[in-house]
Amino acid sequence: MSEQSGPLTGGDRRYDVVVIGGGAAGLSGALTLARAQRSVVVVDDGRPRNAPADGVHGYLGREGTPPGELLATGREEVRAYGGLITRGTVVAVERDAAGFTARLDDGSAVRGRRLLVTTGLVDELPEVPGVAELWGEDVHHCPYCHGWEVRDQALGILGTGPLTVHHALLWRQWSDDVTLFLHTAPKPSDEEFERLAARGVVVVDGEVSALERSGGRLTGVRLADGTVIPRQALVVAPRFTARAGLLSDLGLEPVEQEMAGEVIGTYIAADATGQTAVPGVWAAGNITGLFEGVIGSAAAGVRAAGAINADLMAEDTRLAVTARRAGAAFSPEMEHRSGARVLGDLRRGL
Repeated sequence: MSEQSGPLTGGDRRYDVVVIGGGAAGLSGALTLARAQRSVVVVDDGRPRNAPADGVHGYLGREGTPPGELLATGREEVRAYGGLITRGTVVAVERDAAGFTARLDDGSAVRGRRLLVTTGLVDELPEVPGVAELWGEDVHHCPYCHGWEVRDQALGILGTGPLTVHHALLWRQWSDDVTLFLHTAPKPSDEEFERLAARGVVVVDGEVSALERSGGRLTGVRLADGTVIPRQALVVAPRFTARAGLLSDLGLEPVEQEMAGEVIGTYIAADATGQTAVPGVWAAGNITGLFEGVIGSAAAGVRAAGAINADLMAEDTRLAVTARRAGAAFSPEMEHRSGARVLGDLRRGL
């Protein structure tokens, strides 16, 4: 099988697993399934969350690899084991007696016995002019992803919620020049002010009106009163919203996640293997865990794939036992529908 950029061909062919989302979680899951000799198709819309980043960090053996390069390598690996990857956006998912149908925005559809959803999340950024334009370059949120790259620089923390002081103290680990812009965050308590002062974090009251830029780089933070404070990098706290709208037709709705009494995002609830409340549907990566890095998402995809394969194996075995007891003859359609080599072996009397 190979990558396709247009509508899927193959009529009503049903795969063992349809993977929706081709990031680290989706490709890792697809690779594991393909190596388990499952038929698998990955549908990806080509919008990876970490596309603006210069490199993937904290991924042992792949430190600093550009995100696009990592995904391109992953796609090649999946194809090498017979997996199919197609570009497209899934707009609806339907359940039927044989499994699931994922309908794409170009009018085509793919069908699978199981679903692995790895569509990730959307970073909803504070509405401050300049933040979106510099996102992933000089504006960051995760110190473990980008702290090293901005170490010892003049850092700013944009306050937007009750976790603001925590963020400022955390980022202080990477620089001794940290300014906390309270912006819309609650005023720190006396104890919090003391902790900030003890760590040398400067606190600036007043709302931020915009980011100053020169040559496409951050140069300063402008306050509503016109004051500009020079900064080289800014830390913001996005709202993490699961890309899960397509699951609503299956009865899966996002759950709000709170920290310090604040809703910081939404996710799809799943167990440790990624199995959701809907039989046959697994989810992995940032759609289930808001704080998963790339390596964590990849691991979650592998765990989900193992669970999916075990589930399919159990179903294949039940079908084979039923057929054996009935002495039924196997048709090619029945064998393909089961997706299990054991059925073919039984049909041949092995």
